[in-house]
Amino acid sequence: MKYTIRLLVAVFFLFIATGRAAAQIPNTRIYDGEKLVKVKARMQEKEYAPAIARLMSDADKALKSKPVSVMDKDMVAASGDKHDYMSMGPYWWPDPSKPDGLPYIRKDGIRNPDATSDRTNIGKTIGNILTLGTAYYFSGNEKYAAKAAELARVWFLNPETRMNPNMNYGQMIPGRNGGKGRGFGMIDAYSFVELLDVIEMMSTSATFTKADHKGIKNWFTEYLEWIRTSSVANEERTAENNHGLAFDVQQTIYALFTGDSALARKTIHEFAEKRLFPQIEPDGKQPRELARTTGFGYTNFNLIHMMDMCAVCRTLGIDIYNSISKDGRSMAKALEYMASFVGKPQSEFPYQQIKGWEREMQTSCWILRRASFYDKNSDWEEISRKYMNTPETDRRYLLYSLE
Repeated sequence: MKYTIRLLVAVFFLFIATGRAAAQIPNTRIYDGEKLVKVKARMQEKEYAPAIARLMSDADKALKSKPVSVMDKDMVAASGDKHDYMSMGPYWWPDPSKPDGLPYIRKDGIRNPDATSDRTNIGKTIGNILTLGTAYYFSGNEKYAAKAAELARVWFLNPETRMNPNMNYGQMIPGRNGGKGRGFGMIDAYSFVELLDVIEMMSTSATFTKADHKGIKNWFTEYLEWIRTSSVANEERTAENNHGLAFDVQQTIYALFTGDSALARKTIHEFAEKRLFPQIEPDGKQPRELARTTGFGYTNFNLIHMMDMCAVCRTLGIDIYNSISKDGRSMAKALEYMASFVGKPQSEFPYQQIKGWEREMQTSCWILRRASFYDKNSDWEEISRKYMNTPETDRRYLLYSLE
């Protein structure tokens, strides 16, 4: 009898422990929650320790950062409201033939260093929150979550400083369209998809409170409504290149975060036929990306969006990776085309890539690593291992592990 009682007690506590472990799996969409748990359990081992040390160092620096907001910019959107996000198209420059430089002209692939405005500060804010939130997840130290909460409140929640939940003036072009933004501006905030993962990774924090989480959810509910109804957002929805694909990833993640599973599943259901196949040729080329002055970079850029959608779909038990058209268009074909240039000199790439070839080689290796999660029979991880020389301190070893 005593043995039976002891056995029942042992089973009870095992059940409780198992439940707690399961509860600790973060509800992430881009990062694999189960992999994160496994990495956390082994974070002091040789494989991960250098990246953990660098993460904590970066987080300690982020603790000293001053919160910034849309109110800090010198320029003001055509609305006259500083709370409206505003940025300039990155590849647009003053026309040297005009006394006032207006309207600006396009130089594809060449970034105008003056095209900053809110784009710089949104990058700083999201970058610091990603660092701090990830550091909290792996360390459990509330000081990191507290700082992340401070930055998030300033950018999204505080009435005096919050960004209005729209991108009506993103990537505007001086001298064109009356100062209104373009659908392309949504890409300025693509890192929101990772931000929401990190917010979920702070779900156990006492200092990134439930009220903070609710406030962020409300902000994204309003933002999603803008996405669904705005003519500016509709430009991005109908884009036929990487912007359209990125739109679907963003809409899906925001819908899931705010509880609109119907919109998320509808977007996913239409994704392959509506978005994926029209952008990939049967031989794997992405002609709209290859037409750019940094054709290999934009090929990678779109592949990252594809991997993000694969990750989101996996959390719903949906396999989007293996979608294939009747004439053979697929993610695997697009990866195959990209991988054919990995480890080779730029001279063998038959399109333009005016800068950053070696950097793009490493980006390709990380894309292939992520692709190996969905295609265990491929050579993607083998190719990635062969050519990857990313420093062992890189955070991606924690976020996209082989666990």
